[in-house]
Amino acid sequence: MPPSASRFPWSTPPPGALQLPGHPRTWWHREAGLLPAPVPRAAEWPLSWDLHRALEGLGETSGTMVGLKPSEMPPTTAVKCLGAGSAACFADLLTYPLDTAKVRLQIQGENQAAQMAQNIQYRGVLGTILTMVRTEGPRSLYNGLVAGLQRQMSFASIRIGLYDSVKQFYTPKGTDNSGITTRILAGCTTGAMAVTCAQPTDVVKVRFQATVHLGPGSNQKYGGTMDAYRTIAREEGVRGLWKGTLPNIMRNAIVNCAEMVTYDIIKEKLLHYHLFTDNFPCHFVSAFGAGLCATVVASPVDVVKTRYINSLPGQYRSPLDCMLKMVAREGPTALYKGFTPSFLRLGAWNVIMFVTYEQLKRALMNVQMLRESPF
Repeated sequence: MPPSASRFPWSTPPPGALQLPGHPRTWWHREAGLLPAPVPRAAEWPLSWDLHRALEGLGETSGTMVGLKPSEMPPTTAVKCLGAGSAACFADLLTYPLDTAKVRLQIQGENQAAQMAQNIQYRGVLGTILTMVRTEGPRSLYNGLVAGLQRQMSFASIRIGLYDSVKQFYTPKGTDNSGITTRILAGCTTGAMAVTCAQPTDVVKVRFQATVHLGPGSNQKYGGTMDAYRTIAREEGVRGLWKGTLPNIMRNAIVNCAEMVTYDIIKEKLLHYHLFTDNFPCHFVSAFGAGLCATVVASPVDVVKTRYINSLPGQYRSPLDCMLKMVAREGPTALYKGFTPSFLRLGAWNVIMFVTYEQLKRALMNVQMLRESPF
């Protein structure tokens, strides 16, 4: 039996099939026998067949396919938001120590007297991680993880999950493809929306990551994540939870544009020129490029954001004042402090997140198709 005969419905007759005179919905093939007429699969065949094809095609394409095949139905906004938040949390779990090392390197030099008194000096990514493990224990690498996961679930769901919807909103009617300006505008919009909603979680995460715990007798300002929210609101006011919102909006507008727009364009070009199919290698290359671009353009803003959020009340008048004082005291290279862990973390985070996100979208759509299918 030819392959086409075993994979109904089919949009074109298999080679050698003939339509029976007087029977418009019946075809005959010398090997397969009687065949039903070709029908549009999306309109006349149950969704369970699409799901069967998707599951049957795991690891199968005309070339090579790694992971689930793309769903024939575009993912819904809810699927994108849930998939983005879940993928970001998974990526954060794997790369969080690098993020903590980045924060420690970025704030180094801000409180030199305290660091000299504690005899702590961080040198490089690996050196910072080893110093933290030696002086504070392995758990210190995951300080603020709960707030970090809260941040990613809310933050990534908005800035990544809503990106396509906002891009479509900005795309002029009658235009098939979104231009670079539309994509940048969409990235800035979702990045700003995400920061506005998730800033308190970022403040708490950075405070935990920046706090040095040298043993049971050391002074711990916060008893836990929820206590940190309450303490900051009580001591600094509710506005303290949104401290650094402006530099964070600037930073995440840049990061979101660099990540989403770069990923979007690289993936589009790789598929357009048939360099890759829409699977793992394509997602990996696109995500790596997005991580590198995001780190280069966002590192200075990220350093200022971290310093400003972690500063004592009244230490800096504004993010601009923080940047000027930092450059005057430590030189322009201070803006790229922690660049290596930033790249390692952001590059690894992007690869893990985007690859996981693409697979989660397909898996969630398969589940949704299974639930909606009458068979």
